[in-house]
Amino acid sequence: MTDPSPPRISDLARARPPAPTHDYLSGLNPEQREAVETVEGPVLVLAGAGTGKTRVLTTRLAHILATGRARPWELLAVTFTNKAAREMRERITHLIGPSAEGLRWLGTFHSVAAQILRRHAELVGLKSTFTILDTDDQERVCKQLLEAANLDTKRWTPRSLSGLIDHWKNRGWTPEKLPPSEDFANGKGHGLYAAYQARLVSLNACDFGDLLLHNLTILSQHADIAEEYRRRFRYILVDEYQDTNVAQYLWLRLLTSSTGNVCCVGDDDQSIYGWRGAEVDNILRFERDFPGAKVIRLERNYRSTQHILGAASGLISANKGRLGKTLWTEDSTGDKVRVRGVWDGEAEARLIADEIETARRTGVAYKDMAVLVRASFQMRAFEERFVMLAIPYTVIGGPRFFERAEIRDAHAYLRLILSEDDDLAFERIVNVPKRGIGDTSVQKILHIARVNGVSAMAAVRELITSDELQARTRTALSLFVRDIDRWRDQGQTMKHWELTEAVLEESGYTDMQKADRASGPARLDNLKELTQSMQQFDSLTAYLEHVSLVMDLDRGESADSVQVMTLHGAKGLEFPLVFLPGWEEGVFPSQRSIDEKGEKGLEEERRLAYVGVTRAKLDARISFAANRLVYGRWTSQLPSRFVDELPFDHVEAQSDTGYYGATPGMKDAKSRWDEMPTFGSGYSSPGWKRAQSFTAGQAPSARPARHTLIEGDGRLVATADPKASGAWTRGERVFHQKFGYGAITAIEGNKLVVAFEKAGEKKVIDTFVEKA
Repeated sequence: MTDPSPPRISDLARARPPAPTHDYLSGLNPEQREAVETVEGPVLVLAGAGTGKTRVLTTRLAHILATGRARPWELLAVTFTNKAAREMRERITHLIGPSAEGLRWLGTFHSVAAQILRRHAELVGLKSTFTILDTDDQERVCKQLLEAANLDTKRWTPRSLSGLIDHWKNRGWTPEKLPPSEDFANGKGHGLYAAYQARLVSLNACDFGDLLLHNLTILSQHADIAEEYRRRFRYILVDEYQDTNVAQYLWLRLLTSSTGNVCCVGDDDQSIYGWRGAEVDNILRFERDFPGAKVIRLERNYRSTQHILGAASGLISANKGRLGKTLWTEDSTGDKVRVRGVWDGEAEARLIADEIETARRTGVAYKDMAVLVRASFQMRAFEERFVMLAIPYTVIGGPRFFERAEIRDAHAYLRLILSEDDDLAFERIVNVPKRGIGDTSVQKILHIARVNGVSAMAAVRELITSDELQARTRTALSLFVRDIDRWRDQGQTMKHWELTEAVLEESGYTDMQKADRASGPARLDNLKELTQSMQQFDSLTAYLEHVSLVMDLDRGESADSVQVMTLHGAKGLEFPLVFLPGWEEGVFPSQRSIDEKGEKGLEEERRLAYVGVTRAKLDARISFAANRLVYGRWTSQLPSRFVDELPFDHVEAQSDTGYYGATPGMKDAKSRWDEMPTFGSGYSSPGWKRAQSFTAGQAPSARPARHTLIEGDGRLVATADPKASGAWTRGERVFHQKFGYGAITAIEGNKLVVAFEKAGEKKVIDTFVEKA
């Protein structure tokens, strides 16, 4: 008997299909496994925060492919972001191997819809080579249409028309289906929408809204094509179903029969994007849309402690429009959610900064801590405090407060009013808002100024009396110079924050933001926060000096930094320690949301609070201020109703304000303020001193109504008052809590430049150091 011939190299190297294995099911809990293996018929997976939703989705797709129920090109899986689609594809490939590469219909709603539209473009008047316009191109088309209709593009801006058209498309409305109640520019909305669509067809182009809208037209008007896709897609999976808008919902319904194999994964308690068209009702009516659908609840949480989950579940239970579920975990350890009442916004910023530093000393990395705010304007106080204490931080989802365009614009106006020599400020705002002063004219002004060795404003004063510029430009510049001169004169008698408000109003800057329905409200909130923050400074010069100091101390972002973001931007993220400031009525829940949407808006705000609390893995800390400075007057703030909706069993409430037991959500508790000495029966907290400084000298009738006094003791942590400098001398040895020992090298008012032995040279406020 001869020995078998040895194997050939080609035999050993030849690719073989992977052996069937169901190892991917190991490690799933019973509910997760049920969601993976229930593949026939309509299924709704209610996946609570931190319950392993992504793993269930990817494992379900892998299971369908591994068991041979469908081939990769017979699966439709849609997500909301390219990142989520890419992650899903990578996970499936890891589970079942290269066969996952054939998932050509796995992607975002828009990417899948684009594939379908390319195949049937001629049915909506396009060629298959159509282009997809970006936001700038859309606004350019809108501007052309507005000008052709002889409409004022300052009052009816291209951006507002573009945003409204996108809203209509998200609702699934073509120009023919647009309800009469929807309007723009006093009855011209329908005509402009129709003209916009016609213009895109002539350009062989579409915008992102058209990708789905044209799909709806094709699938609803051509039953044979719709049936073709229903046969092709044997299984359909949808991620984040609670965030779908009307157009996405209608698109899915057209691709799915009532008894089809559709699985939607989502969490009705995390539907927080109603402001951009998301409809929570889509997930709430799933069982009506698909009779006999199976609902599977994923309630076991792998992220947070029981106290955090208990607090979040108790809070969200106040919502009426929900399918209901209760998160739980096997981790029974952990601290209760802390709720802290403070005197004012500055005290809140001090408190959170102090607690961040304390946590850092106990070994918590900065990157493991997050400050989640309801709106971007709330970031200002925290950013200033972090910069002052050299706490590294990163603003996620947007620029830092003082780097925002609207804040820089306002500062440029103020700088030019203070100093005509500030050519950078002149260049930034001479044509903001639009005054008809083009870039060519601005560059000519700057060139003449440099040649003659004068400021741009001085050059303008000469040019408007000559014929160097066109008459229209000279007129616009004359009005600009007149405004700057008038505001400079008013600054001699007006309070500097009132001057800022006047400049923003009279320049047309406020109206420009009001006309922008998309981002204008948020920018106006930031400008309102700007004017309120100015009120703690004695003069405009002192305020701008403070801003310069803050920007100078801000040395860039660090890899290990505190994460600062809005609650909307935090969805899908998690952090060991989460701070949730500003839980006050009117701020959170947002008064604007309640005014615009009523009970529905309130429930979305509560879902946003639920999302915020469930971002915390180990520690969640909620705070609210008793007082806020609003247009020069201290106003009492009510704690958010969400505070009192938190269950007592999972909350530890403390007060730094002194009104212990004042509300059902508070109880007697010791705080660090209690250990400070009192000064008679008066008040000594920084917040109370600020309140007194603003009401002193006002006539009694001009002062805000007095409420029951709230006793609170405090200590002055820091002041930005340039008159508050102590008896410091150069060369004097000092100690700083963060930077250690050092010697003073320069003194600028109440700011000291100190050469620290270990930290190097730093600029600090004198109240942060003590004599060594």
